[in-house]
Amino acid sequence: MRVLIQVHPTPDITAAVIDSPGKQTAADVAGDLAGIDLDSSYLPVAMPKPVPKSGDGDPLSMRQPLDFSWEPVDASVLVRGEISDEESGPRLAALTGQQPNIVGVFADAVIESLPTCPDHPVGTWNDVASVLHVTKLHEQGLDGSSVAVAVVDSGINLVHLGSSGVTAATVDQDRSWSPSSVPHLPGRFPVDHGTMCAFNVLIAAPSAHLLDVPVLLSRRREQTVMEGYLSDAIAAYAHLRSTLELMPENNRSLVVSNSWGPYTPSWDFPPGHPGNYSDSLAHPFNQAVAELANAGADVLFAAGNCGRECPDRQCGYSVRPIVGANSHPQALSIGGVDVAKGGRLGYSSQGPGRLARRKPDLCGYTHFLGSQAYGVGKADTGTSTACPVVAGVVAAVRSAWSAKDLSPEEMRALLQRTAHDPSRRGFSDDYGYGTINVPGLLEALQQLQSI
Repeated sequence: MRVLIQVHPTPDITAAVIDSPGKQTAADVAGDLAGIDLDSSYLPVAMPKPVPKSGDGDPLSMRQPLDFSWEPVDASVLVRGEISDEESGPRLAALTGQQPNIVGVFADAVIESLPTCPDHPVGTWNDVASVLHVTKLHEQGLDGSSVAVAVVDSGINLVHLGSSGVTAATVDQDRSWSPSSVPHLPGRFPVDHGTMCAFNVLIAAPSAHLLDVPVLLSRRREQTVMEGYLSDAIAAYAHLRSTLELMPENNRSLVVSNSWGPYTPSWDFPPGHPGNYSDSLAHPFNQAVAELANAGADVLFAAGNCGRECPDRQCGYSVRPIVGANSHPQALSIGGVDVAKGGRLGYSSQGPGRLARRKPDLCGYTHFLGSQAYGVGKADTGTSTACPVVAGVVAAVRSAWSAKDLSPEEMRALLQRTAHDPSRRGFSDDYGYGTINVPGLLEALQQLQSI
């Protein structure tokens, strides 16, 4: 079993990990942990301490406004390791009981891209551009210019994007990132799920700067109960946090598109276990999402493809399938509708979510002929497509509205308030607050500008 171990080393070691990432090893941070095979290929990742914004806040609650302290006496460090499946229970209990510097041991849950039931495409990406009123966005100078969009997925193929007809895409080589087990080849990965996602960002934001973050290409030779993708996502988010900090404070714009998630509880510790991911805001990755959003990034996740009418065959969550960061209160969770009638597609996961009940937040368009990443005539499908479609709209808006002008929290509220609500109830488990509505969003932005 692969796990994440959160350690509170001495302040000087913690400071070294914060100030000089990549210079320390797992052994430097954690020493020798009996029964744990530390992964020397995984560079330790610093984690800030969540601190209540209110002086009388509950220091143990993640469900309140938070700041994050990077002071070495507060921060902790994550390392990755293996524990034998057969003795994982007693080993973990003994580890946390006998090692006072261990903060916790968490699931390194498997995460995968989100395929769907096969079907014919409905419309084309040009139809999506039309219903999104992309021309109106671009007439107002909202095309993603100078905005960084991280496609956290399986890698981007720039040549394929260049031949696809949507735009002359650019991949930011310097700000892209790869796990240690994956060659660093920004924009030069095989055509696959990540290329599809990048294409769909560019429908609304053709001038965005793509950051290629191929966390889904991490592979292991041996199968165990849990594999190691989520740990790579944590390291990727640490990189994105550093990227955001290097941007001018008055012009910070980073959109993070995530079209992946876990499929089954067997890849996680059970709910209630202190190391659980799917139901716990305290898991390090869920904390990383909160910290990145607090710092000014717009974080979007696909809601998943476990809808009641047409769930993917891998779906193992029989109820409330929007789990973990896909249901994070500080992320936009995106369901899927078709471009012809705006109806929810049967595979689009329904709420309530696990970390926040009101999920998905809203729906984007999917199941259309677009990137042809899976072959000529094959649809871009799933909430995997809907998520980057909405991410592209967010990136387009960020061309003129930085995180200082409009915080990620305010952006989420505007998207929710202006969404087209087919349920006419304000919120529904099928559609969230409704389908993305660009004219309504632009009108709301104009009202803000006049205040």
